[in-house]
Amino acid sequence: MSAYRFCRTDDIGLLVDSVNRCWSPYFPDQPPMTPATFKRSIRDLQVWCSSCMVAFSGPDPIGVLIGAKRPSGTLVHKIAVHPDHRRQGHGRHLLDSLGSKLAILGPPRIVAEVPETLGPACELFSASGYTQEAILTDYLWSHDAHGAHDEPEHDAPEVAGRFVIPVTVDDLAANGLLLESDPSVCWTRSMETLAARKDDIAGLAVASDERIEAYLLYVRGDVDTEIVALRSFVDDDGVRLKQLLARLRGQGMIAFRLPKVHPAEFSPASLEALGFRAGSTHLLYSAKARSD
Repeated sequence: MSAYRFCRTDDIGLLVDSVNRCWSPYFPDQPPMTPATFKRSIRDLQVWCSSCMVAFSGPDPIGVLIGAKRPSGTLVHKIAVHPDHRRQGHGRHLLDSLGSKLAILGPPRIVAEVPETLGPACELFSASGYTQEAILTDYLWSHDAHGAHDEPEHDAPEVAGRFVIPVTVDDLAANGLLLESDPSVCWTRSMETLAARKDDIAGLAVASDERIEAYLLYVRGDVDTEIVALRSFVDDDGVRLKQLLARLRGQGMIAFRLPKVHPAEFSPASLEALGFRAGSTHLLYSAKARSD
């Protein structure tokens, strides 16, 4: 007989085991969840144990939902049912239970960013009353795709009277330059996530004597560099942003990834003009919490 329950802060071990048992079989190339990585998701994404659920068959976890919560809404960060227990209504029950709880406690908005390639997951959200709001696209830039001729001095001339300076998340926030709770920015690049990850994030800006005119925030990885914020305050056909990207390439970074871009955040044409190419996509689903 199946049982379901919401979790508490002392259930991190259970949630880690449940993710590894139920989620990992579908993503064998991903490293297993650990208590340390789960606690990091609490810090970075505001995962709340009280917004997480586990489904059981006897003592064994057979389903798990990981929820992250902010004043603007709740993110279904992960949801998975063990391969031996699919098509038995467990995923639908987890989503319905979360919706019933949030209908009472709030916030009412629930979202999920689901890889378009995960057909069963997309079907689950659609069948559970979620509406597809947008397609979020990963954009990629790589040196190999552009060729050796695409060097900084060829495509990003310096802007007269302007200079490039290092900036931090705190610098931008202090100057009111970070977008607060912008619904067009994915959960992992929102202002709240940037603030939580600020010690891991570096940045560059194009500045005049009076103000910052464009900025870029990034996290350098072993394989590529994740662009977590990219913004210009000047209508210059992307010249300042190209200059910032070229500075990163000049530091030896040869591949960039700008994940989960909402069409209201950047147009495909503007990113293609910067040298990015569209990659994989996620479907943004949303629902309003209700108690049936």
